[in-house]
Amino acid sequence: MKQRIMTGVIAGSFFAVLVYIGSLPYEGLLIALALIGFYEYARMLHKQPFDLISLLGYGLVLLLTVPWSRWGIELTWSPDMILWLFMFIALSITVISKNRITIQNAAVVWFGAFYVGFGFKYMIVIRNEIEHGLFWTILLFAAVWASDIGAYFVGKAIGKHKLWPAISPNKTIEGALGGVLVSIIVCLIGAFVNPDMMSITQAVMVGLTVSLAGQMGDLIQSAYKRVQGVKDSGNLLPGHGGVLDRCDSWLIVFPFAYFIGVVY
Repeated sequence: MKQRIMTGVIAGSFFAVLVYIGSLPYEGLLIALALIGFYEYARMLHKQPFDLISLLGYGLVLLLTVPWSRWGIELTWSPDMILWLFMFIALSITVISKNRITIQNAAVVWFGAFYVGFGFKYMIVIRNEIEHGLFWTILLFAAVWASDIGAYFVGKAIGKHKLWPAISPNKTIEGALGGVLVSIIVCLIGAFVNPDMMSITQAVMVGLTVSLAGQMGDLIQSAYKRVQGVKDSGNLLPGHGGVLDRCDSWLIVFPFAYFIGVVY
């Protein structure tokens, strides 16, 4: 726990500074995290994170994550064209490799690149491309972390009923509810500090949405790790595991919050 807290404080402080700065430093960090996250995903999948199909996945992650227009680069192809082209290349690799790389393997790699790339893309979009992006980014991260902390400590203190033991045996229903409550409290504080941005009702809805989406993101990554037979996605952060271990909730929360309009 001591190592976990020290790593969390150091990494969290560095990350908070870049969130505040925004722009290129923040974008650069998230692009790097996206590539590392996909590396962890590919390594868990088939132990060959730099084979031909995985290299294609890194390319898709970059295409999805990099804010090309903000960097002064206008892509001539539409997103539909890009996604279709990458799918076509991935399927062609199964033919070229004579099924050494199977269609199942190609599909899971392509899916993982989309999952990781899309998640980090909307962390950049919300911070740097929407009005009041700094406020919403801080609020979403704070609500996610509050949900995680609340779920952990409430679960430790009073957790008795397992939430989903087949996927994550340590999580409890009481812990999940505690996470929701603490997330809502953090959002209410945000509404109190900046009432022009959110009403009390909106704060409750944001807190509820972030916590539920974040906990589902955590369970999604737990399910994948359980299938692959690993405890952590990586060891980048001592005491915390890898990028996907720390960012699993973010990858779901940020696109979900953007699409349902809670950050406007």
